[in-house]
Amino acid sequence: MSDFGIELFDRWVVLWNGDLAVAEEIIARNVTLRYAQPGADAFDTIGDPAALARQIERFRAERPGLRYEAQGEAVVRLDGPRTGIVARPYGARRPTPEGEMDISGTDILRFVDGRIVEVWSVSGGVGGRSFYPAA
Repeated sequence: MSDFGIELFDRWVVLWNGDLAVAEEIIARNVTLRYAQPGADAFDTIGDPAALARQIERFRAERPGLRYEAQGEAVVRLDGPRTGIVARPYGARRPTPEGEMDISGTDILRFVDGRIVEVWSVSGGVGGRSFYPAA
């Protein structure tokens, strides 16, 4: 039963890896984003899938080569077949002039009727470290 939450998180990662059309499939029309990372205030006023897709596009344009991946074990609580919460660590990597940046964070997605209605995201930002370093 928790498969839906894991699949939704995987689609969230696909969105952040640049498949912007996924936003219309998984994001609710009235989404709330809560990003704790330094400099993430651009996400504070986003409330719909199209605006989120545009911001992700800008974010990625400033960070060439950025790749996200789900890491660790997902924690899923379901209140119905397609309603609940999924929390999971993620990794973010990209080349920089100093070498590869490799950091981890955790995203918590609350979803109702199959769409993400609220997101909490925490990482150390550029100065962070990886929970699961590359081998």
